[in-house]
Amino acid sequence: MHRRGALRRRSGQTLSHVEGSKTCSFVKLRTGSEPCRRIKKRPRGPKWIRIVAIVVIFAFGGVAVEAQQPTRIPRIGCLSATSPSANAARIEAFRQGLRALGYVEGKNIIIKWRSAEGKFDWLPALAAELVRLKVDVIVTAGPIPTRAAKEATSTIPNVMTQDPYPVGNGFVASLARPGGNITGLSTLAPELSGKRLELLKEVIPKLTRVAVFGTSTRAGNAAQALKESELAAGAFKVKLQYLDVLDPKDIETAFQAATKGRAEAVLVLQSAVFFPQRTQITDLAVKSRLPVMYAGPQFVEAGGLMSYATSYTDLFRRAATYVDKILKGRTPADLPVEQPMKFEFVINLKAAKQIGLTVPPNVLVRADRVIR
Repeated sequence: MHRRGALRRRSGQTLSHVEGSKTCSFVKLRTGSEPCRRIKKRPRGPKWIRIVAIVVIFAFGGVAVEAQQPTRIPRIGCLSATSPSANAARIEAFRQGLRALGYVEGKNIIIKWRSAEGKFDWLPALAAELVRLKVDVIVTAGPIPTRAAKEATSTIPNVMTQDPYPVGNGFVASLARPGGNITGLSTLAPELSGKRLELLKEVIPKLTRVAVFGTSTRAGNAAQALKESELAAGAFKVKLQYLDVLDPKDIETAFQAATKGRAEAVLVLQSAVFFPQRTQITDLAVKSRLPVMYAGPQFVEAGGLMSYATSYTDLFRRAATYVDKILKGRTPADLPVEQPMKFEFVINLKAAKQIGLTVPPNVLVRADRVIR
């Protein structure tokens, strides 16, 4: 009897420990009994739930960490020789161009505005400051700011908003292939000088003498523009009197020389010397009773007679496209310099009345804008 009990215990022990056995841990219970079924149905869920939970936590944790890392907002440096108030319309056009491309100042793009306020010797320091700020692109308004930026950096992309002679100024190798860190838009100002003289001749049919105000020492101005003017003058049988204006203090002297030379009109070429002094120039034109053709509408808005020029607001708006392309990985060396697509003829009838001039109807009807 004792032996039978021992056999039973050994038998039970064997049943409960044999690897691969279909018995449960309860001794003497066969597979398929109710207790075994309950044990087999014991849920395994909690283990898998814990694994999934850990994976989800790591996944969302990674997203949270990534979201916490701020995206760097691009910085644009804008360099101008004149005050922001003088360039208000152009600045707004640039902002409009950026907004059309999805950029909002202060949100996904930062603009650092730097102006020399008409003091050209400030430009090198302002350009160097933009370099220190590590801006992604420098946008320059005119050849003098472009030269300052060029001397300050050869690596930061530079977008010209307006340059009359990019190749001649040494900013680009060619319009099609700039080849360096500078690209942008050309104003074609030298080529427009002939058209301006033509319009003067239409307003004053008996015109024979014209004084030309230019600045020989300023980048991209006098030489080519004067050449174009001389070609047109020969065709219209008009004699030109070139007067070199190197400094604002020379403006009044130039008007006196024009009067002394019996000029019947004045052609003012593009120059950074003239732009900040446009009110002085328009006042002197009225005082001298001389019809003057200007290189930009701002002079007419300040009281001048008329202007024929590239639409500068359109150029500034288009400059935003260059900024967008550069921020998306394009290099200035491969972005062709573009030329103007819009031109504007503006006439100020108030100024005409002040000097006793009647603008012919056939000329007036061709004006894009008339100030009355």
